[in-house]
Amino acid sequence: MRIQKNTVRALDKLDRRILSLLQKDGRLSMKDLGEQVGLSITPCIERVKRMERDGIISGYYARLNPAALGASLLMFVQITLSNKSGEMFDQFRREVLRIPQVLECHLVSGDFDYIIKARIHEMSEYRKLLGDILLQLPGAAQSKSYVVMEEIKETLALDVEE
Repeated sequence: MRIQKNTVRALDKLDRRILSLLQKDGRLSMKDLGEQVGLSITPCIERVKRMERDGIISGYYARLNPAALGASLLMFVQITLSNKSGEMFDQFRREVLRIPQVLECHLVSGDFDYIIKARIHEMSEYRKLLGDILLQLPGAAQSKSYVVMEEIKETLALDVEE
């Protein structure tokens, strides 16, 4: 979701505290959230709803344990395209969105075009993911893969400067 800076009013200290608390626990009740920031329920709900409307809060989700679901192998794959046209980027984007193992895909500047973050069950699936799926994407010419040996930090929480 894109936010137009000129249509979103500045966040005050209470807004930032609310965001910080919701990032830590998206299941907080409005009553508990209000108590922690010093607001009654109604003004707390109004602030949260405004930040949802403004696109500052873009959603809520349950964080799942990949190992418990058999997807413990994390990898990053660099992809270089053979042709760098707008249509090729659009085709690549459309196709990569359909791959369930791909958690993130970013178009980057530098020596390659895309960096992909993916999770698979085990190393034996790596050849299938790379050869049968990723390198079959429109324009994919070269790849370089990195298998993660240890996950040190992974978060979606943003610094909201309380």
